[in-house]
Amino acid sequence: MSDVAEQGGQSDGQLSDAGQLSDEERLKQRRKRRISAYRSVSRVLARPGFLGTLRERLALLDDAQHFYDLDEPSDIYGNGVVAALEEKVAHLLGKEAAAFFPTGTMAQQVALRCWAGRTGSPAVALHALAHPEVHERHAFSQVSGLRPVRVTGESRFLTADEVREFDEPFGTLMLELPLRDAGFVLPSWEELTAVVEAARERDAVVHFDGARLWESTTHFGRPLDEIADLADTVYVSFYKSLDGYGGAALAGPKTLVDEAKVWRHRYGGQIFQQFPTALSALAGLERELPRLPAYVAHARVVAEALREGFAATGVPWTIVHPEVPHTNEFQLWLPHDVDVVSEAAIRQGEETGVLLFADAWDAKGPGLAMTEVSVRAAGLEWTADDVKAAVAQFASRLTEEADRAKAAGGGR
Repeated sequence: MSDVAEQGGQSDGQLSDAGQLSDEERLKQRRKRRISAYRSVSRVLARPGFLGTLRERLALLDDAQHFYDLDEPSDIYGNGVVAALEEKVAHLLGKEAAAFFPTGTMAQQVALRCWAGRTGSPAVALHALAHPEVHERHAFSQVSGLRPVRVTGESRFLTADEVREFDEPFGTLMLELPLRDAGFVLPSWEELTAVVEAARERDAVVHFDGARLWESTTHFGRPLDEIADLADTVYVSFYKSLDGYGGAALAGPKTLVDEAKVWRHRYGGQIFQQFPTALSALAGLERELPRLPAYVAHARVVAEALREGFAATGVPWTIVHPEVPHTNEFQLWLPHDVDVVSEAAIRQGEETGVLLFADAWDAKGPGLAMTEVSVRAAGLEWTADDVKAAVAQFASRLTEEADRAKAAGGGR
């Protein structure tokens, strides 16, 4: 579950002082209600750990002795359990070495500045919707002296021809797999290999932003190491798919990883002790990684049930994107103002104990809203009929909220 900020204000009539609240206050009120509903309901499609209590999060390490010897000395500046995690990740991805980082933002900046030094070019070719361009406040250029160049801004994966024919030189091609802001989309295996080959033809290195690469094996029909083998370096996250406390790893050639560890220190990432985060990452690799293919498969069941469920309601149209999810996460688009869909979703949780859409809704234009749907362990309990029944509950509240907004002069 991401936490995309809702746009717009609270639906009329839900708060007695709604007219006196600022937009920011209304957003905070809505988020508070949404998370409160999430915590109280009996059924959701995903229960990511980061929304749990401290006690629940600490319980993640209750059986840590099954995957690491807790009588070993604690880590100090990256040895011990951190080094063991690095070795495991390098093995999983088929790379010579890996380095643990406190954040993916830091890991990728370090990787790309190391490649810039080797290629002699600070230019990094990437998609305009790539995470560093959209969510990291221009960190590449502001902090690391890199120069992002956008290959395309289309809401799809870039193509080999676009890479091959791009009109300025670049030293590194960065590919986000999956491309989250385009709908968690992935290319076909043939398309991906063609894109990589096009970069090689231009004497560029290839870096994978693999924050959610763990989820991609089903779509590609390939093991992790075969996917990672296409790239010179790969970044992976330990909390987005694996439910760890945080942290990331950069995997690649040992000489580059060794240099990356030097830059990690310079960037302030050489943290004294990181055993809780490292242990939680090992827990994720032990427990969640083997389950991800099942989540992906069931996300496709949920997506089809959503489509069929909405088709049976009075909602004019619904877009599930991609039509067949590439991972266990996908987008749902509805033709309503974000206030209306947000209130309907929250009310469903508060009134029925079932929260079909637990994530925030994002305004994509007047009368158009989008949310991200994630299917994890909790979602495996839902049958297609369960999803359709929940859609009917949601749709009835959606109609009520749309009528209320129209009566208040806010309908379209």
